Amino acid sequence: MNQDTLERIAAALERMAPSPAPTPDLSTAEAFLWHTAPDRLVPVPNISRVDLDLLVGIDRARDTLLENTRRFANGLSANNALLWGARGMGKSSLVKAVHGALTSQGLPLKLVELQREDLPSVGRLLDALRASPDLRFVLYCDDLSFSHDDEHYKSLKAVLDGGIEGRPDNVLFYATSNRRHLMPRDMIENERSSSINPSEAVEEKVSLSDRFGLWLGFHTCDQDSYLSMIEGYCAAYGVNVPADDLKAQAIEWQATRGSRSGRVAWQFFTDLAGREGIKI
Repeated sequence: MNQDTLERIAAALERMAPSPAPTPDLSTAEAFLWHTAPDRLVPVPNISRVDLDLLVGIDRARDTLLENTRRFANGLSANNALLWGARGMGKSSLVKAVHGALTSQGLPLKLVELQREDLPSVGRLLDALRASPDLRFVLYCDDLSFSHDDEHYKSLKAVLDGGIEGRPDNVLFYATSNRRHLMPRDMIENERSSSINPSEAVEEKVSLSDRFGLWLGFHTCDQDSYLSMIEGYCAAYGVNVPADDLKAQAIEWQATRGSRSGRVAWQFFTDLAGREGIKI
């Protein structure tokens, strides 16, 4: 085999399995996205988030997550957290807002977003974060859930339990989900009806959520909370609308959507600000 053939084979192998990209300077950004093929941390120059003070109606969850994250950022012990419950009620917004509030105080806290599809690579990500012990990382997975044939939940145990090596001291894991146990009820019922030992099969999957030290529940908001959210946005962005008109428009908007939530409140405010000629 001549030299040219060997070089072509080597180039083909390199294309099939490229070497990991160099680790970026983690001081250049407050947040990063984890990508694979090749493995790399991509800086996020501008994080999409709202101020912590604008999150209304979730006071208990806000205070608990803020204090837990503050302790972690200061090098103290803290718990992994599962934020679960009604859609559109600020689970993802709270994670990003808490991170923003603490980094504004100069704490060495970084946010790293991991997609559910990339959970099998989480061990390699933990190794990359372990290499920067002077920084603290909140590893964040949004809208986490598993279907009946999904084995990714086994990879998640490496983050929550750490295996024999242990989860790095500088990494904390936060996840959001619409499901308290991360799996649909019919999947759990199927396990009960089809397994040789139903209780063991169900326990293996349901116990995954038990590995989170904090469970923070989010529930559908009432009308007063919904209106308070909109009033807070108006005050923060300088949108001046008579109170009676604002209330009537907001109620009509939520009636057309058939639901009330923080997301619906923000969507109404976005429309209102546009009509009033105000950029947000």
